[in-house]
Amino acid sequence: MKLQIALDLVDTNTALKMVEKIQDIIDIVEIGTPMIVKEGMAPVKAMKEKFPQVTVLADVKIADGGAIESGYAVDAGADIVTVLAIASDQTIMGARDAAHKAGREIYVDMLSVPDVVARAKELDTMGVDYIGVHTASDVQGLGKTPYEELRQIAEVVKNAKIAAAGGINLGTIGKVKELGADVGIVGSALTSAPDLRQAVESYQAIIKGE
Repeated sequence: MKLQIALDLVDTNTALKMVEKIQDIIDIVEIGTPMIVKEGMAPVKAMKEKFPQVTVLADVKIADGGAIESGYAVDAGADIVTVLAIASDQTIMGARDAAHKAGREIYVDMLSVPDVVARAKELDTMGVDYIGVHTASDVQGLGKTPYEELRQIAEVVKNAKIAAAGGINLGTIGKVKELGADVGIVGSALTSAPDLRQAVESYQAIIKGE
């Protein structure tokens, strides 16, 4: 399983300084939706230019204009681009095609999908690269987690890689792996750590069974 850090509530300069500390031990660096809403594609471009060896995900959460918006993210240097599963199939396929044309990958976010199993089965036939379960930050306070949805889609997805996000921490990253995720996404539990490098090393040790 790969470890993805979600950088949401920092600016570009802070994000670059953070990744400087972990560039050799982190698998995927996510430029989160709040950063993109605030700063556009600039942090994506800056991250890829400074750390070309790092896999950069642009969490644009495309809902419409799939080919256009996916193209913008790819042009900025994103290796992985996100599109919402609740978007139309045409939007998802447009985003997919723009990413694949450039040799990049598309990630479909299952945020707010009412029937994750049915939608995951549909998406898995569409040639997307990642299907990700996601417990929204706004509902995590209600005690919701991504684990049951992760278990459910892991049983039906045959082609795409599976990712999980939503309140994952050091105590639950092992569970994410056990439930079948190919990518575990960690946000505030990493970004708020007093020693970011040490924290990433701790997560990776659990993931690798060390």
